Amino acid sequence: MFQLGLIPGPSGEHIPADMPNAQRTVDLLEVLQEKTQGNLTASESRLLEDVLYELRMSFVAMQTRQARKSK
Repeated sequence: MFQLGLIPGPSGEHIPADMPNAQRTVDLLEVLQEKTQGNLTASESRLLEDVLYELRMSFVAMQTRQARKSK
């Protein structure tokens, strides 16, 4: 969320979106999910699944918002 510019920095400052690095973070979490499949507790697995879902939806929303601004 930080890389998407959706939460403030540590001092409350606005951080601009860094879409390439946000995508890399989502990709990395997807790899983590794949590599740990079957080795996590049910709650850990659900947490990772929920985080990935929220990040994916936020990423798509931010891409849509940026596309509208560039028109």
